[in-house]
Amino acid sequence: MSITVAVDAMGGDVGLKVTIPASIQFLHDHPDNKLILVGDSTAIEAELHSCEPRLRSRIEIQHATQVVDMDEAPQLALKNKKDSSMRVAINLVKEGRAQACVSAGNTGALMATARFVLKTIPGIDRPAIAKLMPTVRGTTCVLDLGANVDCTPEQLLQFGIMGAELVASVSHQARPTVGLLNIGSEEIKGTGNIKLAAELFRASELNFYGNVEGDDIYKGTVDVVVCDGFTGNVALKTSEGLAHMISVFLREEFTRTWWTRLCALAAMPVLKHFKSRVDTRRYNGASMLGLRGIVVKSHGGTDAIGFRFALEQACEEVDSDVIGHITDQVALHQENRQRAEAQANQVPA
Repeated sequence: MSITVAVDAMGGDVGLKVTIPASIQFLHDHPDNKLILVGDSTAIEAELHSCEPRLRSRIEIQHATQVVDMDEAPQLALKNKKDSSMRVAINLVKEGRAQACVSAGNTGALMATARFVLKTIPGIDRPAIAKLMPTVRGTTCVLDLGANVDCTPEQLLQFGIMGAELVASVSHQARPTVGLLNIGSEEIKGTGNIKLAAELFRASELNFYGNVEGDDIYKGTVDVVVCDGFTGNVALKTSEGLAHMISVFLREEFTRTWWTRLCALAAMPVLKHFKSRVDTRRYNGASMLGLRGIVVKSHGGTDAIGFRFALEQACEEVDSDVIGHITDQVALHQENRQRAEAQANQVPA
């Protein structure tokens, strides 16, 4: 089916120099889909000057007079930037003109605006940021990655339901395993909230594996790892820093002497394959789950290749009806919980 994606063309550290080339390449790879580029129409037209007519015919430009700065306070952006490229792109999803929105802009402003405009799915207290991360077995979905610093046990369970449905829908995987990020695998470990959350997970319809530790993320122990936004964001940024450090170390060691440079030439095929496997651009695109519309956040500092992967992530979620699956599963969870509470409150005859 044809999918239309609204693109915040002005968002990110670079803006049009990244979003426009990525959009053109995306349309080249997906001949049935369309894009609505939102932002300064004059600037967008200038960047599209060399776009092939057959691709240009599938691009619509929606003018927006404002841009949300990367360091702008979310509440100020929500209040004062009602005609920003970010806000207009999200409005297009609400109006039904687009089935998804992709932005590399300010994360806090994007979440605040999307939540205000689109609202949350019934039964979801707070949206969560979810991302597929590489593992030795493939990928693992981790959430929340920064939207919610403090979470109740029930909210963590909601994250687990949403993450499981994302993996089941996009990866076509029946009953993905779900783990709760903790400081140990034993049930006696963790904070009071984590212990209470684990009890809810065990009593739910989820395929709950149990507690998992930080190293389990990259081992691929489970398909979904659930945590609060504080822990998840620290884990994500630590992972990004580690990947950068390994890249720097490899470059330094292979360029240290003429002999190591020679070794680098011999190892080039292996190094290229390794780089491809750990290339963060391939996993760019974090899903804001729990909203009544698909919104994908691209890393602000990514390049055109990374932004194109975020566009593809959005289309995958539309094509797989992620929102529909999450809505149905959350409704089922609520029904089961109400039934259990009613049975528990029955007075024995």
